Amino acid sequence: MEKYVLSVLVENHAGVLSRVSGLFSRRGYNIDSLTVCETNNPGQSRMTIVVKGDEYILEQIEKQLSKLVEVISIVHCAPSETCQRQTALIKVKAPGESRAVIIETCNIFRAHIVDVGLNSVIVEATGSEDKIESLIRLLEPFGILEFVKTGLTAMGRGESVM
Repeated sequence: MEKYVLSVLVENHAGVLSRVSGLFSRRGYNIDSLTVCETNNPGQSRMTIVVKGDEYILEQIEKQLSKLVEVISIVHCAPSETCQRQTALIKVKAPGESRAVIIETCNIFRAHIVDVGLNSVIVEATGSEDKIESLIRLLEPFGILEFVKTGLTAMGRGESVM
């Protein structure tokens, strides 16, 4: 199954997210990732939805979404035509002797230490899904206490508007 990223521009009012997610669940499609935020136009929000499936499933999802009154536009975000990023916060055990190595690892990935505790640090990383997963794998030997990732976000390259 292939991963597809959809950018869905919707009217920004109560219940839209529920209707969109309900559409997916009623048809048995799983949402792998969902990010929603108001756009520069306060009357609109952009949903970045990641789904796995084949071309037929993608076509069905797009058809069903386009039937919703609140949906303004739907764009399939091809990786070659969009900038796609994810953010993660990773809490890592960091006793004194490990901190220097953790900091150096973070520097290699251009990640930042955003909080320091007595025996742990919280790392913030932004990048491609592969980059985030690679950083997590390198931090695992130190002991990851917890982590959280945002959904994927995407924006078209160049001057075009999605």
